[in-house]
Amino acid sequence: MQRLGIINYLGVIVNFTNKTLTIAELEARKLQHDFTELITRAVQPALWLLIFGEVLASIRAIPTGNLPYLDFMAPGILAQSVLFIAIFYGIAIIWERDLGIVHKFLATPTPRSALVLGKALSAGERGLAQAVIVYALAFGLGVHINWNIISLLLVVVVIILGSALFSTFSLIIACLVKTRERFMGIGQILTMPLFFASNAIYPISIMPKWLQVASQVNPLTYMTDALRALMLVNGPTVYGVPFDLLFLVVTNVVNVAIAAKLYPRVVI
Repeated sequence: MQRLGIINYLGVIVNFTNKTLTIAELEARKLQHDFTELITRAVQPALWLLIFGEVLASIRAIPTGNLPYLDFMAPGILAQSVLFIAIFYGIAIIWERDLGIVHKFLATPTPRSALVLGKALSAGERGLAQAVIVYALAFGLGVHINWNIISLLLVVVVIILGSALFSTFSLIIACLVKTRERFMGIGQILTMPLFFASNAIYPISIMPKWLQVASQVNPLTYMTDALRALMLVNGPTVYGVPFDLLFLVVTNVVNVAIAAKLYPRVVI
């Protein structure tokens, strides 16, 4: 009986994984048919690194210790790019509702959590595309990139976790507000505070005390900290990569659970 229970449990896991990957694969097809999105998404990190980064690096206005400012900034811009893509991912759910796609998904036996997680993984695919762009720009600017294969694989993990986190957060907002206009307004309000209340472009130590407190609960802070440690040669870390990963994983689990609960409400 115990063996039969284990087999059934493994079957449930395999079935859940297959359905999650199917949803992610469906979303990936959209990206394959619209490469212009990747090109337009490359503009923002290029502007930040080529203009903002070069200017601040030349005047040495931000203390980064022995780390060149462009090195310090590059992982933060990668985290920012992932944030800006994923935080508006929820608007796709509203479009799918208007087209009747969400109704079809909800009519299938696919678990709501698999639907949410599949869409979160698809956001990770877009995040990885941004990583290629930022790595190319950073290499061209002379950033000391760590090409160790283990570090690169962990960067992939961090990007997928970060993309999933912000996309599920976006989906929660979409399920609550239910209209494109409200969603766009809230998304624009959230992106800048998340970005500037993090360690993406300056150290936490130079922030005002109240902003330092806010940065401690900001997921972008932990994503950037992990990327900085993994992406750079001898990259510094404030919290440690294991803790950063743990924070991202736990936050993802909470977000997926909430989003799965709210997902049917998007059609009501």
